[in-house]
Amino acid sequence: MSSYLIREIKPEDNEKVKKVVQSVLVEMGVPKVGTAYEDASLNDMHAEYSEPGKAYFVVDDDGKIIGGAGIAPLANFEGSICELQKMYFLPEVRGKGVGAEMMKKCLDYAKEQGFEKCYIETMPYMDQARKLYLRSGFKQLDGPLGDTGHYNCSVWMIRDL
Repeated sequence: MSSYLIREIKPEDNEKVKKVVQSVLVEMGVPKVGTAYEDASLNDMHAEYSEPGKAYFVVDDDGKIIGGAGIAPLANFEGSICELQKMYFLPEVRGKGVGAEMMKKCLDYAKEQGFEKCYIETMPYMDQARKLYLRSGFKQLDGPLGDTGHYNCSVWMIRDL
């Protein structure tokens, strides 16, 4: 793998990020409804994450976007909990430590923003993702927090920051 850079999303990354997110979801067999696949925010991720307390980071491999993840306040929830959002990587970069590096970048950003906890939703069969979340200090919850609109996600996790 050539050298890559983790950086904040730019407007010209929007279509590339949407393709990464949707292709990984299709690869994993995730339903297209009730998941990130149908999120309107995928059409303009740069604008979505330009609000205060939000950031989306991409993995740029010599101009090719090969992954990304974001932090935003947890939707429809009162309190200082953020959500790790849309963390997806193309197959070519998985298992190379990029996920752990991205996780650190996102959690550091969340702490800087003053969040006290970080929440995530995923699917039970996304084994590699769940292993990364557990290694990163996330613990499983019995039910969802807030209302993300991702009613097909059935694994909920949280960690202190």
